[in-house]
Amino acid sequence: MSPLVRRDLLAGLLGTAAALPLLRARAGERQGNEATKPAAQRHSQPLRLPPPLAPGARVVAVAPGTWWEDAQAEAERLRGRFAAAGWLLVVPGQTMGRWRWFSASDTDRLAALAGACADPSTAAVVSVAGGWGSARLLERGWRPSRRPLWLVGFSDASALLLAQLAAGQGGGIHASLGGDEAQWQRLVRLLRREQAEPLQGTGWRDGVAVGPLVVSNLTVATHLIGTPWFPDLRGRLLVLEDTGEAPYRIDRLLTHWRSSGVLQEVAGIGLGRFSWKEEDILQGDLSMEQVLQERLGDLGVPLVGRLPVGHGRPNLALPMGQLAQLDGRRGSLELL
Repeated sequence: MSPLVRRDLLAGLLGTAAALPLLRARAGERQGNEATKPAAQRHSQPLRLPPPLAPGARVVAVAPGTWWEDAQAEAERLRGRFAAAGWLLVVPGQTMGRWRWFSASDTDRLAALAGACADPSTAAVVSVAGGWGSARLLERGWRPSRRPLWLVGFSDASALLLAQLAAGQGGGIHASLGGDEAQWQRLVRLLRREQAEPLQGTGWRDGVAVGPLVVSNLTVATHLIGTPWFPDLRGRLLVLEDTGEAPYRIDRLLTHWRSSGVLQEVAGIGLGRFSWKEEDILQGDLSMEQVLQERLGDLGVPLVGRLPVGHGRPNLALPMGQLAQLDGRRGSLELL
């Protein structure tokens, strides 16, 4: 790591330390009277869920961030997958577009996403491209549908999933539309509101915790802390993943989470896949797993690593807000 990069890291950590009193005060304000309630009471009201996707259901593909790579070929492949499941995948023209590093301007992407969600014939909206841009649509005024609606995506689309959950709506699924048939069929089962098998990882801290799931890309979620689109994590099971971030940058992100107070009452933490370039690590640096365990292992909650979630394969689907059990001894995450 160059001296310039290390100086950047030090500046970021000093900035977090300087802001710590204010962040803690704001965290206390958010908790208010709710802080005296047990976690089970705070999440006793179940989320409103969409009905199972029925045969013939209309699913709309959107590209809320970066343009869709190999759009024509991917659209045909996905149409076939959805048709085999008995559903109709609609791919609007804007979804196939390209403007700068986005699929379209903010205005056009917002109109496409809002229009798909508002159309009463739409049973599900699926994000087909990642990159960056979904959070810009939150800033522009996108709000989750008032009716329960399936919303599928991951990576950049985590911003939309988190905003929907923060608004008290169910139906979000952290998932990729790619992968092999087994990965796809897991998503199909969840969209039909059928049971899906547990995920197996590695237990890093013992204990068993039960709570609603919050699943996200770490970088995307970090930049929503302090906004209206970041859900309350108290009493919930948090599952995080990331890609392209060196261990020292993951350390910096997680230090911000700790300092902001959002992890104070989390029920348990699961960690999916974290990938980075080997040249981002110098001899003597902490490894990725050392960073994850050191930053999250002292919170007093079950901790499970190496879950098959996130960038890479398999990327197994998880439903936002659904009750689940995290077992830190067995290293498992089970939907309830």
